[in-house]
Order: sequence, then C-alpha cells, then structure tokens
Amino acid sequence: MNEITEAQALARLTAACARAEHCMGEMYEKMRRWGIEADAQERISTYLKEHRYIDDERFARLFVRDKMQFNKWGRRKIEQALWAKQVDETIYKNILDEIDQKEWKAILLPALHAKKKSIKAATPYESYAKLVRFAMSRGFTMDIIKACIGEEP
Repeated sequence: MNEITEAQALARLTAACARAEHCMGEMYEKMRRWGIEADAQERISTYLKEHRYIDDERFARLFVRDKMQFNKWGRRKIEQALWAKQVDETIYKNILDEIDQKEWKAILLPALHAKKKSIKAATPYESYAKLVRFAMSRGFTMDIIKACIGEEP
C-alpha cells in the first residue's frame, strides 16, 4: 500500500469534513490507517480544529439528534456509539442531559406499541419481559422503559 503524505492526508480529510460532519476520533483512525506519523497527525488535527472542519460538540449534537429521530435509539445506545467514536464523555453527557424525559418517551412509546402487537407471550409477565428486553436493546434506560410500559393501554 502506498503511504500518503501529510499534505495529501490533510487534503483528503478537509474534503471529507466539507462533505459531512465527522469527529476527531474518526480522523485519527483514518490517519492511523494511512500510516501518518504521530507528529503529523497532531499538526493535521490542529489545523482541522482551528479552521472549524472538526468540532466534536457540533458533531455530537447532530449525531444525537439523528440517532434519536431516524434510528429511534435511547440514551445508552447513543452514549456507546459516541464512546466508540472517541468523543469526549463530557461533551456528549452534557448534550444528552439537555434532552427532556418526555422526548425519550415520545420515541419509545410508539415503538413499544408496535412491538406489543407482534409479541407472542403466554403470560403478562413474559410479555412485560419481552418489551423490556426490546427497549433495552434500543438503548433506553430502565426508568424510561418502566414509565412507558406503565402508559401502555
């Protein structure tokens, strides 16, 4: 594989950032795969941050809203995804704390209603357990799950 130069890496990363929102963790991963040396990685990351190509807070805000709106994910699953992308916990924790419990319920309730229709259970306890497992797999916290299942018709 041909190793790319620092200038080529910078050009590729700025082009990628101009097309879509990315976090610094993704950029470090790309540079590592390309074989860019550590000191060059720092220079490139400094450039990307100073010229506002990369802003982890902006990325996290958009990521959280997208995953809530389109993927119907809960808080835990979003936290895990941002952690995997190496976004600083202080950034995404503050963003997630700003979200009201009503918003999480608005996402989970319709999903639970739809899931309840497809569940085959012999007892109400089994049905409850399947709904809880479903909601937990979507990343919702137990307090939100209990509140939503309590609102089930």
